[in-house]
Amino acid sequence: MVFCVCMTCVCIISYRAFTFGLTFLLYTSFHLSRKPISIVKSELHKNCSHVMEAPSESSSSQQPVLHPELDCSWKPFDRNNYKQLLGAMDYSFLCAYAIGMYLSGIIGERLPIRLYLTVGMLTSGLFTCLFGLGYVYDVHSLGFYIFVQVANGLVQTTGWPSVVTCIGNWFGKGRRGLIMGLWNSHTSVGNILGSLIAGYYVSSNWGLSFIVPGVIIAAMGVICFLFLIEHPNDLKILLLGQESIGVCVPVQQVVVVKSEAEPSAISFMGALRIPGVVEFSLCLLFAKLVSYTFLFWLPLYITKAAHLDAKKAGDLSTLFDVGGIVGGILAGVLSDKMGKRATTCAVMLLLAAPTLYGFSMMSQFGLGPTIGMLLVCGGLVNGPYALITTAVSADLGTHKSLKGNARALSTVTAIIDGTGSVGAAVGPLLAGLLSAQGWDQVFYMLMTADFLALLVISEDLRTSGSQPGIWDPLGGLNTLLKDFK
Repeated sequence: MVFCVCMTCVCIISYRAFTFGLTFLLYTSFHLSRKPISIVKSELHKNCSHVMEAPSESSSSQQPVLHPELDCSWKPFDRNNYKQLLGAMDYSFLCAYAIGMYLSGIIGERLPIRLYLTVGMLTSGLFTCLFGLGYVYDVHSLGFYIFVQVANGLVQTTGWPSVVTCIGNWFGKGRRGLIMGLWNSHTSVGNILGSLIAGYYVSSNWGLSFIVPGVIIAAMGVICFLFLIEHPNDLKILLLGQESIGVCVPVQQVVVVKSEAEPSAISFMGALRIPGVVEFSLCLLFAKLVSYTFLFWLPLYITKAAHLDAKKAGDLSTLFDVGGIVGGILAGVLSDKMGKRATTCAVMLLLAAPTLYGFSMMSQFGLGPTIGMLLVCGGLVNGPYALITTAVSADLGTHKSLKGNARALSTVTAIIDGTGSVGAAVGPLLAGLLSAQGWDQVFYMLMTADFLALLVISEDLRTSGSQPGIWDPLGGLNTLLKDFK
C-alpha cells in the first residue's frame, strides 16, 4: 500500500510538470499567431517606386519606366492614409480583445476549461488562416480584414483565463511567484517564434505568414483536447477508474466530498468585491499601457534615436523582451521571498519611471548604452506586468474571502487582464499622437502611466500594512519603504 501511495504521488508530480509544459506551449501558440500582422505590415504597404528597364522596339534603346506604389502595395493599403488603415487593424483586435476578456472569464467559469480552450484555439486558428487566405484569393476589402481581426480578438480571449486557471489549480501558493515567472516567458517565446515564421514567408507569400501560425494554434488545440487535465482531482478520478484493470490505487487516500449544493460560479460584481481586484486591475491598465507602447513603437524609436536600419532596430528591440523574461522571474522570486506581491510591483514601478527617462537620454549615445538600458527597462516594465497577470491573479482568484470557492479564478483573471488590455489599446494610440510633437512627449506619457500605476496599487500596500481606512497614497508608500527596511 505504501508503494501505491508513492506511485500516486509520482503520477501527480509528473503530470504537474507536464501541465506546466503543456500550458506553456498552448499559450506560446496564442502569441505566435498574434505576431504576423506586425511583420506583414511592411509588405502590405511597400515603398516600391522603382525604375525598371523596359525593352523598347529598338534593341539598343531602353527607357526607364516608373512603377508607382499602386503596382506592388496590397490594396486597400496602397493609399496615402495607409498608417491609419494599418492602425485600425491593430486597434480592432486590441479593443475586441479587451471587451471580450470581461465576458470570457464569466463564460469560462461555467464550462469545462479543456473544451472551452480547445474551441477557442480551433476558431483562432481558423480566423488567423482566414487572414492569410485574403492573399490566396486576392481579397482587397478593408472590411474583411477588420472583421477577421475583431473575430480573432474575441476568440483569443479564451486563452489567458483558461491557462492561468489551470496552472493555478496545479500549483499551490508556496513558490507560485517563481513558477509563474518562469511560465510567463511564453509570451516572449511566442513573439520570437511568430516573428521568425512570419519573416520566413513574408517576402514570397505573406499569406503563409498567417496560415502556418493558424495551423499551429489549431493543432495545439487538438493536443489540448487530448491531453489537458485541468485539476489534480480530475487525475485522481482517472486513477480510480483504472482500479478495475489491475492498477494499484490507494482508494482510501482519495476522499470525495459530495455536497447538496456545490459552490456556484462567481458573478462579475462578486469578483470585483474581492479585495485587491480593482486596485491590481487599474495597476495593470497603466503597466500594460507602457509595455504595449514599447511593443508597437520601440523599433521605430530605435531607428530614429540610434540611427539604425529597420532590420537592426527590430533585432535590437528583442532585448526588451529578454529583459522582460528576467524581470518576470525576478519579480516572482522576490514576491515569494517577501510574501508581498504588491510591494514587489511597487518597487519595480518606482524604479521604472526614472529608468524610462534614462533610456530616452542614453539611447542618444550609441549602441552600448542602448543595449544596457533596453535590458533594464524590459525587466522593470514587464516585471510587474508579468507578476500581476499570473501570480497575483491566481492569488486573488483563490482569496480567503471566497471561503473555498475555487470557481472564481477564471473570472478574476479575465477582469484583471481585460482592464489591462484597455491600456494596451490606448498606449500605442497615444504614442502615435504624441510622437508627432517629439519622442520626449511619449516618454513623459510613459513615466506618468508608471506613476499612476504606483498610486493605484498604494491602496493595497497601505491596507496590507496598516489599519483599513480612506485611500492614502503616501501611506502606501510609507508601507513600501517599511517593508524594505
